[in-house]
Amino acid sequence: MAIVSTHVARTLAQHVHEVFGLMGNGNAYFLDALLRETDATFTAVRHEAGAVVAADAHFRTSGRIAAATTTYGAGFTNTLTALAEAAQARIPLVLVVGDEPTSGPRPWDVDQIALSSAVGARTYTVGRIDAAAATVTAIEHALAYRVPVVLAIPYDVAQLDIGEVPTVPGPGSSAPLAPTADFTRAAIRRLATDLSAAERPLLLAGRGAWLAGAGHALGELAEATGALTATTALGRGIFPEDHFDLGVAGGFGAPGAMAAVQDADVAVVVGADLNQFTMRFGELFHPETTVWQIDTAPAATHARVGGFVRADARLGTEAVSSALVDQARPRAPWRESVDAPQLRTHAVGAELAEDGRLDPRAAAARLAQLLPEDRVVVSDGGHFIAWANMYWPITDPHRMAMVGTAFQSIGLGWPSVPGAARANPDSTVVLTSGDGGGAMALADLESAVRSAGGRGIAVVWNDAAYGAEVNLYGLKGLVREPMLIPEMDFAALGRAAGAEGVIVRRLEDLDRLRSWSLEAVEERSFLVLDLRISGTVIAPYQEEVIRVNS
Repeated sequence: MAIVSTHVARTLAQHVHEVFGLMGNGNAYFLDALLRETDATFTAVRHEAGAVVAADAHFRTSGRIAAATTTYGAGFTNTLTALAEAAQARIPLVLVVGDEPTSGPRPWDVDQIALSSAVGARTYTVGRIDAAAATVTAIEHALAYRVPVVLAIPYDVAQLDIGEVPTVPGPGSSAPLAPTADFTRAAIRRLATDLSAAERPLLLAGRGAWLAGAGHALGELAEATGALTATTALGRGIFPEDHFDLGVAGGFGAPGAMAAVQDADVAVVVGADLNQFTMRFGELFHPETTVWQIDTAPAATHARVGGFVRADARLGTEAVSSALVDQARPRAPWRESVDAPQLRTHAVGAELAEDGRLDPRAAAARLAQLLPEDRVVVSDGGHFIAWANMYWPITDPHRMAMVGTAFQSIGLGWPSVPGAARANPDSTVVLTSGDGGGAMALADLESAVRSAGGRGIAVVWNDAAYGAEVNLYGLKGLVREPMLIPEMDFAALGRAAGAEGVIVRRLEDLDRLRSWSLEAVEERSFLVLDLRISGTVIAPYQEEVIRVNS
């Protein structure tokens, strides 16, 4: 015989191996069953938001669904920002929570179903007879729709003995959207004709292309058409031929590379929703560029798209390549006349800015030389996000996760580390965070240090301010005091949590990273690099935002 919480734990563990969270009244019996009766791995975090963030980062850096768990009430409401981020970014995960008893809410209960719905997450409530089936349904919903799902266990149901755990079918897998409709096939033929006639074709791929496994197909299409390639920030590394890649499109792109994008006469966007930053607020493509999009969305995701193919990224790309067989190939491929690696390089400033603090561009360039090549980068949100995206090469899309940018949140960085560390146990996890977001998430500094250990590095861009606010509003003359932060010693905070902390005021201070990388993993500690950078250096993408808001 088994209680409801056991039914949920054992069924969940059949399909989800990694669970992140912390125990409270509402999930105590679920966690007890999970640890006693399954082989799932539980990683403790110190804040409920961190549980969802870790599960989110696990998926972003592996493509495998994970689960989070918290108690009811305040434990649940603490997850809402992280849930909203996962919903906005379309990240599948399951959040197992306690909930009010079936008899009705107590004084400390809130309407969790309404709150979940408000941020874009559906709730499945476990009953007295369908605990296993509800668990599988929740997992299936998360995977099918790529959304976070809440699985709620009412307080008075959690301990009910309801018999042996039944065998229930696992979550079904939906087939990728094939380009079989007549109008879709006609669109593919028109796209193939445009590409065949193009003199300067460009392929732009995003995270959706990686999720669809479209890398090889994109490489074949690029070769067949002689196209240059580019990616969104979350699609970096997807094209096999790095030599013909212009790097990140949008505000993180190098000026020379973005000028080349403007030269394209036909651009094909695959698995990217073309947000305002990728599109440079509408100015990514030349007005005369013909823009096509291949995506599973019901319709084109940006007004600039002129032709749309609704299909899975891989299947749609393969269909376009097949349609090119009868078309003439370019005699002199554009990409062979362009030095893409040179165009995608960014300018590096002097070591110190005018105020005597580190120029973040110089620090980022130096870090690119010193960081371990096996790195998986997780990024908090804030002004600083440009430096890793502009200067640190990424070899595969799953090796860069930006948790917070979809919902424009900060403070989700530290708990991203446990998720990425569990997803990539043989890689070095590198957190890039600002001092504002880093301070907000300090509860899970210890979680990061404990979970990554000698395979973890944190780079804190410490300008003693909320940089984005200073740039957007301080420069307009608004009072700056609310935008400033007393300079915090993140190196000392790291040491307090069991890490090694280094304050970096000059580039030579980063030499500790070189020696750290040469040490045996089991002999070194998590490394916190507290970079005392200048706030006077504004990232190019932020200058675009300033221009648009002026």
